Amino acid sequence: MSEILLNHIDKYYGNNHVLKDVNLTVQDGDFLTLLGPSGCGKTTMLRILAGLEKPQQGTITIDGEKVVDASEAFFLPPSKRGLNLVFQSYALWPHMTVYDNIAFVLSVAKTPKEQIPGMVQEALEKMQIGEFAKRYPSELSGGQQQRVAIARSIVNRPRLLLLDEPLSNLDAKLRIDMRGELKRLHKDLGTTVVYVTHDQVEALTMSTRIAVFFKGVLTQVDTPVNLYQNPATMEVADFIGNPKINFIKADGEAQGQSLVTDSPLGRLVFEKHYHGPQGTVDCTLGIRPEMLRIDPSGPIEGSVLSSQPAGSESLIQVQVKGQVLLVKCIGLATYNQGETVRLSIDPDFVNVYDTKEGVLIKHSAAALR
Repeated sequence: MSEILLNHIDKYYGNNHVLKDVNLTVQDGDFLTLLGPSGCGKTTMLRILAGLEKPQQGTITIDGEKVVDASEAFFLPPSKRGLNLVFQSYALWPHMTVYDNIAFVLSVAKTPKEQIPGMVQEALEKMQIGEFAKRYPSELSGGQQQRVAIARSIVNRPRLLLLDEPLSNLDAKLRIDMRGELKRLHKDLGTTVVYVTHDQVEALTMSTRIAVFFKGVLTQVDTPVNLYQNPATMEVADFIGNPKINFIKADGEAQGQSLVTDSPLGRLVFEKHYHGPQGTVDCTLGIRPEMLRIDPSGPIEGSVLSSQPAGSESLIQVQVKGQVLLVKCIGLATYNQGETVRLSIDPDFVNVYDTKEGVLIKHSAAALR
């Protein structure tokens, strides 16, 4: 069991308020990713959890055991929290072989000598690097060194594994391979994982849940699917997704759970999932590029500004009444600049935000079905 409760965490560096009243539950067996732009506080949050930083306010418990209580100046040392941390840098001992780098962790923990070879071999096999046991770090590629660093972190079977942007030094192909390895490892071990990244693709493909931070504030915690389909704020919606979401200003009229909007896309009627203010509403439509379809019988007329075929998908920029929209088509699709096209959209898959508050007031049905 490795449930973690973080309550009212505040962290300052001088006058800089880095983390602002963070409340977060990491469930047992979670692969929780802390996601956000550089400087948002996600790495500081991880370091506080690891015991490398001390918050000025708040408490943290792991499996019901208090490890931080700032009001009492109580901070359990990192070595007693039952966790391991993998840094962005591999931090391998250059004078030790792969085997010795991994075994060193067990020696420090005073593991019985007769158990060490089997435990090291098991960790090597889990990371598929058994053939490198006698090599030195300088004889390995970056991806292989990262596997050694992860093997070292799991060899003593920690209840909690913390990873701080471990794939950022790898090239694009290796990052994709390692995402799959980490996801497999999480499933095999059942260990609770807290992972830090600014790469939303990593977060969306590996996590069971994602916690999004902006400027020290925890903005949304959700599953990858619901985070993508129903961002809680316009800030989250703009950050998540590549290519970016389309935002269209609209005038709305709401009654009960129904909303009618007028915008460059014409009149759209939303008959469910609305939970915003009643009457006249100043709103913004959020539409993912793949939710717009080029359809000869579609009700929305536009003019092609650019066509960007990219093999498996094509991105088409279309101007509709002065509004530039990005449309994502699966496969190759080529259109001429200035060509007239028609678009269609299912209102059920549109997000609607309160423009002034920037909060979601009408969900997409895509993640709710």
